[in-house]
Amino acid sequence: MKLLHKIKHDFVEILPPTIFFFIAFSLVLLTKRLILSEYGISWTGFGSAIVGAILVGKVVLIVDKLTFTSKFSQRQLIFSTAWKSLIYFSAAVLLQYLESIIHLLMKHESFSEANRLFVTETVWPHFWLIQMWLAVLLFFYCTMRELIRAIGREKVVQLFFGATRA
Repeated sequence: MKLLHKIKHDFVEILPPTIFFFIAFSLVLLTKRLILSEYGISWTGFGSAIVGAILVGKVVLIVDKLTFTSKFSQRQLIFSTAWKSLIYFSAAVLLQYLESIIHLLMKHESFSEANRLFVTETVWPHFWLIQMWLAVLLFFYCTMRELIRAIGREKVVQLFFGATRA
């Protein structure tokens, strides 16, 4: 029973960031698809939006468990927002790197060869474009989370979906 409760708790906790990042990554992929269609290149990859959203959702869960994540929680919201954005972004980039390296390590036996291939085969403008999107999206996500933490969930829901103001 305790295990089932823990699974349910983790699922409820991972759901908001996963939904947010699924929508965000779908927009990024739609942008990519529209750009590629201009050159006659057909591309579908919305499965990667799902996988990416789940991975970033899990990164958010894991990073939230680290004690230094809340280092600036008693200061102005900008400090906490910027700090958490930096931590989430660093963790997400590290995860992307490890995912690529592990994939290359399965084909090649040495870490140095896998790393060399990663550096030479990566399309760097595409990589940095994705990183810029990710940084902006993570900052927006952290901003909303910190506002909800400061104002309260009920107040934010009331402000967004409550009665109209005169």
